[in-house]
Amino acid sequence: MAGPHLQQPSFLLATLKADCVNKPFAQRCRDLETVIEELPAKELHGIFPWLVESIFGSLDGIIVGWNLRCLQGRTNPNEYSVALDFLDPSGPMMKLVYKLQAEEYRYDFPVSYLPGPVKASIQEQVLPECSLYHNKVQFPSSGGLGLNLALNPFEYYMFYFAISLITQKNSPATHHVSPSNSAYFILVDTYLKCFLPTEGSVLPPPSSNPGGAIPSPTPRSPAVPFSSYGMHHTSLLKRHIAHQPSVNADPASQEIWRSETLLQIFVEMWLHHYSLEMYQKMQSPHVKESFKPTEEHVLVVRLLVKHLHAFSNSLKPEPLSPSAHSHTASPLEEFKRVVIPRFVQEKLYIFLQHCFGHWPLDASFRAVLEMWLSYLQPWRYAPEKPPQSTEPLPRSVSEKWAAFIQENLLMYTKLFVGFLNRALRTDLVSPKNALMVFRVAKVFAQPNLAEMILKGEQLFLEPELVIPHRQHRLFMSPTLGGSFLSSRSPAVTDASFKVKSHVYSLEGQDFQYKQMFGTEVRNLVLKLAQLICQAQQTAKSISDHSAETMASQSFFSWFRFTPSDMNGSYTGNDLDEIGQDSIKKTDEYLEKALEYLCQIFKLSEAQLTQMMMKCGTAQDENGKKQLPDCIASENGLILTPLGRYQIINGLRRFELQYQGDTELQPIRSYENAALVRLLFRLSSALNERFADQMEVLCSRDDFVGRLCRYHLTNPQLIQKIRYSPVVRDRTSQNWGPRISLRFLASYRTLISLLLIYFLASWFYVGPVGCTFIILTGYFLYAVIMTFFFEGWKPHEH
Repeated sequence: MAGPHLQQPSFLLATLKADCVNKPFAQRCRDLETVIEELPAKELHGIFPWLVESIFGSLDGIIVGWNLRCLQGRTNPNEYSVALDFLDPSGPMMKLVYKLQAEEYRYDFPVSYLPGPVKASIQEQVLPECSLYHNKVQFPSSGGLGLNLALNPFEYYMFYFAISLITQKNSPATHHVSPSNSAYFILVDTYLKCFLPTEGSVLPPPSSNPGGAIPSPTPRSPAVPFSSYGMHHTSLLKRHIAHQPSVNADPASQEIWRSETLLQIFVEMWLHHYSLEMYQKMQSPHVKESFKPTEEHVLVVRLLVKHLHAFSNSLKPEPLSPSAHSHTASPLEEFKRVVIPRFVQEKLYIFLQHCFGHWPLDASFRAVLEMWLSYLQPWRYAPEKPPQSTEPLPRSVSEKWAAFIQENLLMYTKLFVGFLNRALRTDLVSPKNALMVFRVAKVFAQPNLAEMILKGEQLFLEPELVIPHRQHRLFMSPTLGGSFLSSRSPAVTDASFKVKSHVYSLEGQDFQYKQMFGTEVRNLVLKLAQLICQAQQTAKSISDHSAETMASQSFFSWFRFTPSDMNGSYTGNDLDEIGQDSIKKTDEYLEKALEYLCQIFKLSEAQLTQMMMKCGTAQDENGKKQLPDCIASENGLILTPLGRYQIINGLRRFELQYQGDTELQPIRSYENAALVRLLFRLSSALNERFADQMEVLCSRDDFVGRLCRYHLTNPQLIQKIRYSPVVRDRTSQNWGPRISLRFLASYRTLISLLLIYFLASWFYVGPVGCTFIILTGYFLYAVIMTFFFEGWKPHEH
């Protein structure tokens, strides 16, 4: 049947489009439900593509549709509930899908919007191996332009639903919502539970005819024979054609065709953005990324991974009695057995490899990390069993998961090395980064897990006679072009052969495997442990510095009355703002992570002690941090790569101080600019007028002289002027005794004075009395500071 875009717009379609402008959302959904219930499939066929696009948005992202990714029950509960009810597996929209499915309608989906590897393969006239695309490619008579897939209504609906996660990713509203609470996220979870049930079987589709059934899609002949594909791929395509049974050619597969179709669409749209060849090219940092997944995208993939583990783990155990073996397992049970290795493993591995290598070095990587850890722990999603004993025992990974670990060895080992390389480049003082290291170390430190990974590595490294070229792919991929039910691979008992097949199928025959428990990776772990120790010391230094700062702050220093406040400079960094609680969490995360790493890699006390001695952030005798790593040269100190790393990550820093005239410092953020300039003119006039008198007072050897020297001179600046010609040239005119009024321009000082005047007026002291109190207090403060800092030392002329 011709595609819907060839038909003339109907009156029904025009009416529905007008309702989108004139009617509220809930009313439109009720009207659509009535139309779907009352009209026949022939009339609904014309509005179906428009309705799908109006819900999920256009493929080019211009039309947003219902914006399900931003629709949340907390902010818009009415539209949220109406949308979920309308798109529910038993709701009006799916009833429309099944009504059109019964009539075997087809709808065109442009190949240009498919994931990159699939689009490139079809445009090169090579049929993809995934059975989802077989018997669906439509070739125009003019050549290779305008390729389309002819999809049945269920496929067309799910294609749009899945790809809307990708096409609408630039919506600005998505940055202000929680993805896990959106209507889209809830619908993904709902569809997974309906079509991939962990209990029972897939619910049959509702029928529009009493007592009737909705037929599953039938094979469709291509518009152009596949033998007309390119000359270079003739042999490959002939093999595809020879093994091209439809998903529904096997009667048993009709029971779960929606389950297999839904999973294939989700995996293709969300994960198949990098082929093996593209992945190998992307190892170069100079190659531009063709697709960048978002954090929301990764969260949805994690939901898929978790559900597939639960779905696979719900497989019924094989019966022990010999008579029961003759009974054929249901198609759903067979599907559970192969769903992860055959449909998900390869594409998820390449997707994760790309994320590990190209994701920004920030806290958003946590989404990728948790998705990876979810895949590594299928036992977390296994049915709970009653405990055998009441004694609390550490949760150990059961030996029954050894086969899964061995057949996913690269997921554990190579990606762990990838995480190590990322962790070595991040700032572990940050609580979020420390938490990620802690999470990975905690997962890999589960009892018996490291031993099973080591066993898998040993199986891979066992010598072999020969592995036939590409024979390994038969273990992890379905028969070319067919459903997983069309031809089941024979059981292989050779565990070593299975591990080799897994590794070579993902990385190729020439892959040089890097052992997770080998010397090279062990050295990386030791470097990470050293960085953890450095980060712990840095966090402790920040904590001690903050505590000392709080303890040393006096009442008058808060008012900015201390002259030395203007001479120093801020020596902290952004980590000072994380607070004592966050610093404590960082220390706890890093301490536990180090403990777990020692358990995993059997690090000894001697190694830890030696590593601590080499720690680059060791404190010096005065308790101050050392300078960044530098090399002395003719032009002074030059930072080494290690020194640049230390500065970037806040591990070390240069102690920078302002060395000029404090009155000429740049205006600070806590100062009033107008007052700074006004008070500078006033103090300059006073200093010019009373310069001789102040010089005489500072020359006296009694208490008055010491009082004037402390408050009218800057001893540090005088020393710099004496020994630095540069500073002398810049401040030659203003290095003698002088009055500085700049502290009055501080907002803290202004607020404090206003507060004192307010309290004085409250107690009826009056402005004169208030001024007397302030001057008296400052005089007493000046006397005390003079006594403690100047003492009774004679004046040095």
